[in-house]
Amino acid sequence: MTKAELCPDCHTWQKSQGGLLKNRALYTYRTSAMKDYIERYKFQGDYHLRLAFKDEFQHYIKQHYPLKKWDLWVIPVDEETMATRGFNQVEGWLEGLNYHCDLQMKQRQGRIKQARKTRQERLRSKQPFLYRGPRVENRNILLVDDIYTTGRTLYYARQIALLQGAKHVRSITLCR
Repeated sequence: MTKAELCPDCHTWQKSQGGLLKNRALYTYRTSAMKDYIERYKFQGDYHLRLAFKDEFQHYIKQHYPLKKWDLWVIPVDEETMATRGFNQVEGWLEGLNYHCDLQMKQRQGRIKQARKTRQERLRSKQPFLYRGPRVENRNILLVDDIYTTGRTLYYARQIALLQGAKHVRSITLCR
């Protein structure tokens, strides 16, 4: 696929969202090494593993999204995950940087975790976020998440940023 070609997901998002969210993933998720890393770090709670990608992740952000011009918004985890795991995996990579946690997960009884949903279930999911911060009139927002799977989560976060007055919204993920 050449740089000018869009994948089927991007065509769908472009039509349904009136434009694309420009996401940059540093790695592919399809390798067994990355899947093992995510399993141990995110799902088994090995917080020390944040250090494996922290410097590279931060270097990329600083190089391509100067922090004086871009506000970092972390995609949140729900209260149950925070209570069980004890940390937000994305915040681990951003440790030492100024970032915002103004997005909050809506509380829903019986909520199914994204990792357990099928592709179609993810795409059909409802807006999971509430916004609890100040308006970001004419600000540039960089959404930060761990894995870009279908893009659904990041497009919902983008929607909120635009409703709050953001000028530009982009995203970065560790992998896709």
